[in-house]
Amino acid sequence: MKFSSALKFNAVADWWEEYIAYDVLKRYIYQLEKQQQRRHGIESSYHDLEANEQTALVDHTGSSGADSLFKPLLDRELEKITLFYEVQEKELMDELAELEQSIAQQDEGGLEAGLNYMDEYEDEDEDEEEDNVIRSDDHAKGSRRRQRKSSSVGYGTRFAPGSIREEPGNRRFSVSSSEGGDLDASVYSVGPRPRSNSQLPSGSRAANASISPMGRARSLVSRLRTMKDSVTSSGDTIWTAKSNYALDTRLLFKRRITNVYVSFCSLRSYVEVNFSGFRKILKKYDKVVYSELKDRYMHELVETATPFTQESKAKVSNAIARLTDLYAKCVTNGDKSAAQQQLKLYQREHIAWERNTVWRQMIGQQRRGPVDGLGVLVSATLEQPEERSIIDVPTPLGSLKLTKKRLSLTIAVTVFIALLNMDIVAGEEANKCLAVLVFSTIMWATEAIPLFVTSTCVPLLLVCLQVIRGDDGAALSTPDATKYIFSVMFSPTIMLLIGGFTISSALSKTNIDRILITRVLSFAGSRPSSVLLAFMGVSCFASMWISNVAAPTLCFTLIRPILRTLPPGSAFAPALILAIALAANVGGQSSPISSPQNLIALAAMDPPLDWARWFAVALPVSIISILLIWLLLLVTYRPARSPDGEGDIEIRTIRPTKESFTLKQYWVTFVCLATISLWCFEHEIEGLVGDMGVIAIIPIVAFFATGVLKKDDFEQFAWTIVFLAMGGIALGKGVTSSGLLVTMDGVIHRLLEGLSLYTVVLVLSPVVLIVSTFISHTIASVLLVPIAKEVGQSLPGNHANLLIFMTGLLCSVGMGMPVSGFPNQTAAAQEDELGRLYLSNVDFLKNGVPASIIATLVVATVGFILMTAIGL
Repeated sequence: MKFSSALKFNAVADWWEEYIAYDVLKRYIYQLEKQQQRRHGIESSYHDLEANEQTALVDHTGSSGADSLFKPLLDRELEKITLFYEVQEKELMDELAELEQSIAQQDEGGLEAGLNYMDEYEDEDEDEEEDNVIRSDDHAKGSRRRQRKSSSVGYGTRFAPGSIREEPGNRRFSVSSSEGGDLDASVYSVGPRPRSNSQLPSGSRAANASISPMGRARSLVSRLRTMKDSVTSSGDTIWTAKSNYALDTRLLFKRRITNVYVSFCSLRSYVEVNFSGFRKILKKYDKVVYSELKDRYMHELVETATPFTQESKAKVSNAIARLTDLYAKCVTNGDKSAAQQQLKLYQREHIAWERNTVWRQMIGQQRRGPVDGLGVLVSATLEQPEERSIIDVPTPLGSLKLTKKRLSLTIAVTVFIALLNMDIVAGEEANKCLAVLVFSTIMWATEAIPLFVTSTCVPLLLVCLQVIRGDDGAALSTPDATKYIFSVMFSPTIMLLIGGFTISSALSKTNIDRILITRVLSFAGSRPSSVLLAFMGVSCFASMWISNVAAPTLCFTLIRPILRTLPPGSAFAPALILAIALAANVGGQSSPISSPQNLIALAAMDPPLDWARWFAVALPVSIISILLIWLLLLVTYRPARSPDGEGDIEIRTIRPTKESFTLKQYWVTFVCLATISLWCFEHEIEGLVGDMGVIAIIPIVAFFATGVLKKDDFEQFAWTIVFLAMGGIALGKGVTSSGLLVTMDGVIHRLLEGLSLYTVVLVLSPVVLIVSTFISHTIASVLLVPIAKEVGQSLPGNHANLLIFMTGLLCSVGMGMPVSGFPNQTAAAQEDELGRLYLSNVDFLKNGVPASIIATLVVATVGFILMTAIGL
């Protein structure tokens, strides 16, 4: 959670204007950054929302340095917080002293102050007795209703375990049910009162003259009850007795102590939140403007200010301890442990009540995000507008909007039903499987429904249509087909995919990726061409290990300081954003776990390719592609040129983080390197581990068992991709088991008869490129890898693994459109400070399409040579 949101979430709502103006200071830091880069003044101004004052951002009197501009703003915030704290502290201390004095006076008065408690009815006439009883009953009922209402909405009257409870049979004025001004009246009612003539003891002459025989009888009963209480409570104090007066007194002071306790806790929280605010904003200031103000300002000014001194903290803690002692004395019969427990309960209820406001709704919306299925990366996803309807069809139930997705769904279902009733290929099971294959292809290509939903439909259709055949060639029963399909869906490839998600999440959560990347980028210098190449290399390398979904998001976060300081209209901004996206796509082919299409290709190989041979081909191909695309961007954008055409721009250097590696980060690094090493040499230790999917369990156990990753991290894995891959595996098994693959084999063999291996590569490459440009890279691999495998098996020498490898690599380089893969979608969504997009469709057409062609040619030439060299 960002600190600005955490500040709003933890602040006391009534004190909001007295907290540090964190957002305002942060905006000013970014403007100072621009001033520092451009070496001239800033025309905008700083508006202090709290003080309703406005000052110039730049001190034109000649004050030099960003520190001299920023410190006065910090001083103003510190002074505001100090003044507010001093006022609140004095009020609460006075209230605490008054509370202690009241309790001392109550101790002095003891139980004698309540001798005439509830005697106000004794002076009433006999003929008014019944009405008074009814009024008293109604008042007690109303009191209990208010008490229940108060208990349901706040912390004030809720009884914790062991607290004082009112006896339901006693009819008296309940102090705890009073609110606001009623408390004063309640205090008056339980304290000593001067007696009027009607309230004199019944033995006095004035009283006997006006009281009826019934009244004298009632007075006698009251006296007997008082004498009984005095006998049974001899030795008791006001805090331990069980008389009505004692119970109500304790309820009154319980409320007062609780209110003061919560106020002191709020004041302590106010100090802690503001201290964190100063530390956070100074840390951001040092990072953005390359200053070292934080430690000096915190030590010399913040820590010496009244709210943040050890004396003030001790004073507040002592006041809280005194309140705990008072609560133990007045409520829990001296049990300090129970008093502390009950007071903390009231404090938690108070916080929950305060947070059940707009802050909770705001934070909840921020956590949920606008898109499902992408976990923490939702903020980088293109926000899709509501789809427009093509035709509005009037129906008796209302207008039916026919959108593109609904039209695609209708076409897919129609084609599916038609193919089921036609004999296109030989064999009933093969014909049904062809219908499922065409239906799934249309649904995946058009995205009429979410991709993972289509994948989930695949096993449903394969089982219900009895597509799966056994070894004897007969269709399996639905129970047997179900067991078979689900057994093959969760394959070692899926476990390898989950292991890759685990490594990616651990590297991101422990901040290892950011530390390594910033240290590499710090060597890039300030030349635009060097910075561009450095970011492309970092984006490609990050995609290898934290996936080409998370890598561009991380890189786009790191370039924000650079983009903020570029002159308006600079060509370097769109060139840098597009370079990161293209490099992330290329990085998707660099390691087996960098993208799902690689794992799908790896699963189709027989025997599977080990990591060492994958790297032997993919790394040189990726490096050459990155260099050629970099040259393309330099030619088309000329990013070093200044917008006014005079001279070249200079890029601010990325400063490496000063944070040193922690024990947790060393542990994550060790587990990741060990796992990758085992993957590379899996063939040599196959007798020990069995498969790479088993090795993938190591990081899962190592990170979740030691607390590096939590349950929430597991829930944020891209499970939609997992189901997508499982559906593709199920479809591939269906094509093989139904006999459709044998039929396709004959057709493909006739088409490729007489063609050489390299001719097939040249034909296959543009087909894969075109398909992967317009549909998901993962779906492209699901559809094309089985075809490549069958084509390779039809060629002399069985080059199935080579063509599968080629197809897997080519699926990652389809990057000519804004929708071609997640990196392109993320890049297309990047905006400047005014909300204008950095990239347009023209940028992708002019640079993305040529980059895709370049990367395809590299795979088809250099990649083919290297694959042949490793024996594929």
